[in-house]
Amino acid sequence: MAGQLKEVRNRIKSIQNTQQITKAMKMVSAAKLRRAQDAIIQMRPYAQKLQEMLSNIVSNVEGDINIKLAEQRTIEKVLLIVITSDRGLAGAYNANVVKTAKSIIAARYAAQMQKGNVAVWNIGKKGWESLTRSGYKTSDTFKDLFLNLKFESVQAAAQAAMKAFENGEFDAVEIVYSEFKNAATQVFRAEQFLPIPKVAKKEGAKKADFIFEPAKEELIGELMPKILNTQLYKAVLDANASEHGARMTAMDKASDNANELLKTLKISYNRARQAAITTELTEIVSGAAALQG
Repeated sequence: MAGQLKEVRNRIKSIQNTQQITKAMKMVSAAKLRRAQDAIIQMRPYAQKLQEMLSNIVSNVEGDINIKLAEQRTIEKVLLIVITSDRGLAGAYNANVVKTAKSIIAARYAAQMQKGNVAVWNIGKKGWESLTRSGYKTSDTFKDLFLNLKFESVQAAAQAAMKAFENGEFDAVEIVYSEFKNAATQVFRAEQFLPIPKVAKKEGAKKADFIFEPAKEELIGELMPKILNTQLYKAVLDANASEHGARMTAMDKASDNANELLKTLKISYNRARQAAITTELTEIVSGAAALQG
C-alpha cells in the first residue's frame, strides 16, 4: 500500500512540473503571437492590393511585352515552397501543412512526381524533416530562415525561385502555408507564386488603359520582383503567426488536461490513503482485541 501511495505522489509531482512548463510556454507563445499578429495584420492589406495590381497589369498588357515571370508553360517541373515551423509542441500545425503539401502533389502533380520532377524548398525545420523522411526531393537552403526572420532573408528565397523559373528549372511554383485567422484557427492553403496568375476577364469587359511612367518594360521589370518578394514575405508572416497561435492553443489544452489528470490522481491518492488508514486501524483494533482475549 505504501508503494502505491508513493507511486501516485510521484505521478502527481511529475504532472505538476509538466503543467508549469505548459503554462510558461503558453505565456511565451501569447507574447510572441501578439507581435506576429500585429505584423501580419499590417502587411496583409498592402500585400493583397499589390498582388491584385500585379495580376491586373499582367492580364492587360498580355501580348504587348514579353513577361517571363508570367509565361505559361507546359508543367513538367514543379517547385513547392513549404512553410512550417522550426519547433514542435504546436498541436497538429506542422502535420497539417505537410499533409496539405502532399495532397497538392498527389492531386495536381502526380505525373511529375513519378518522373522525379517535383522539388520542395522548405522554410522551417519540421517540414524539411518530415518531407525528407517521406522521400521527397527537399532542399534545406532556406530551412533556418525563422532563426532570423526578416524581409531580406525572405527576399533571397523569393529571388532564387524567380531566377529558377526564368531559367526554366521549374514551370510552376506554389507556396504551401497556413493562413492566420485567429489563435485557434488556421487555414492551410496552396497559393500560386509563379507564373504570375492572371485575373479572369469578364465577358464584355474593356481592357484597362494603364498609363506607364517610366517605360512599360522598365516599370514592370522593376515592379514584379518587389511584389513577389512581398507575396512570399506575407505567407511567411502568416505562418509565423499561425505557429504561435497553434502552440498557445495546444499548451492551453495541455494545461487543462493536466488539471483533469491531477484531479483524478488526487482522488486516487486520497482513496488509497484512506484505505491504508482503515487497514492500520483494523490491525490495531484486532491486535487490541487479541490481547484482551
